[in-house]
Amino acid sequence: MAVEQNPLLNGGNTLQAIRYSRGSLLVLNQLLLPFESVYEKVEDIKGGHHVIQTMKVRGAPAIAIVAALSLAIELHTTSSTLPTPSAIADHVHQKLSYLKTSRPTAVNLFEAADRLNALVQRHAVGEDATAESTALVYIQAAEAMLEQDVGDNRNIGMHGAEYILTHSSNSEGIQVLTHCNTGSLATAGWGTALGIIRELHARGNLSHAFCTETRPYNQGSRLTAYELVYERIPATLICDSMVSHLLRTHKIAAIVVGADRVAANGDTANKIGTYQLAITARYHNVPFIVAAPTTSIDLNTPNGDAITIEERSPLEVVQVRGRVVDDAAGVKEHDDGRAEVVTETVHVAAPGVEVWNPAFDVAPAGLISAIVTERGVCVKGKGEGVFDLRGFLA
Repeated sequence: MAVEQNPLLNGGNTLQAIRYSRGSLLVLNQLLLPFESVYEKVEDIKGGHHVIQTMKVRGAPAIAIVAALSLAIELHTTSSTLPTPSAIADHVHQKLSYLKTSRPTAVNLFEAADRLNALVQRHAVGEDATAESTALVYIQAAEAMLEQDVGDNRNIGMHGAEYILTHSSNSEGIQVLTHCNTGSLATAGWGTALGIIRELHARGNLSHAFCTETRPYNQGSRLTAYELVYERIPATLICDSMVSHLLRTHKIAAIVVGADRVAANGDTANKIGTYQLAITARYHNVPFIVAAPTTSIDLNTPNGDAITIEERSPLEVVQVRGRVVDDAAGVKEHDDGRAEVVTETVHVAAPGVEVWNPAFDVAPAGLISAIVTERGVCVKGKGEGVFDLRGFLA
């Protein structure tokens, strides 16, 4: 485990959720942010499954990349024990099936696993295939996902910024609201919904960004606020319950959110709280925009009713982890000179109360103004309540 001081405080150059070179995979433990930056070494698929399931890494694109790379790491070190192309192919199929059980809602993981598995199976039956070449085909394809994700995110940012500017009456003073975390920490870099905000800021069109806390895991207050401050983007943090009042009292040009799965009709599963944002956006006549790579679109899922909604531990709702406020007690000095931030976990609910903790909800297509992808912006036809994503992707 590699421990670093918070790059937000020590002037680090970039925010990276994933650090990879062939044979080495380090994942930033996002449960510890923004107080500590701890990179954990992932050595095999069990390690990959663990960091995904426990939400040490999160965000649909990042989940898929870490899963794919964890198997690449394992193949790099163990493929010599698998003597034939078919043995490699069987191993890949089995391990990817296991990795798909880590998080059930985000479709990017399933898309990547199925695509990589199909690639390996095709190569393994080739006339010139060897065990070594079959393993290498997988490793190179998994590695390519890192670079591809950054390029896709930048295109999402460009298309989303242009859409907002086109539909705004004040291109010089754009204010936007976002939910959960969709930036560098949720992807290979740049981000989806937060990538749009970054693009608006880079163009000089953004006057202010608002982000929600995003209870119960506080991805907004811990992660999105962290990224906005790091990028020096003017921003304000609000509680989830303040959104309707914000829309009533501030001129918000758009609400921009990410997606863990977009059904064929445009119904979108995203972090819990997204649905109520879509409802209040419609009431206040504010564009509600979903930003997602096309890998988040699942044409095999007809609508939101068919999306599996993950339910998580009650402890995430009733316990909160934070930094010790007292400056004297808030930092522990080690003998080697390293300073460790002191944190505590506290119980904030009445003991014995029942808890329901769905991690996602579904915003109906009828409440969504546009779906922004790396290929462009998908909108509904006039008077239509759903999106033609099949036609858009074709």
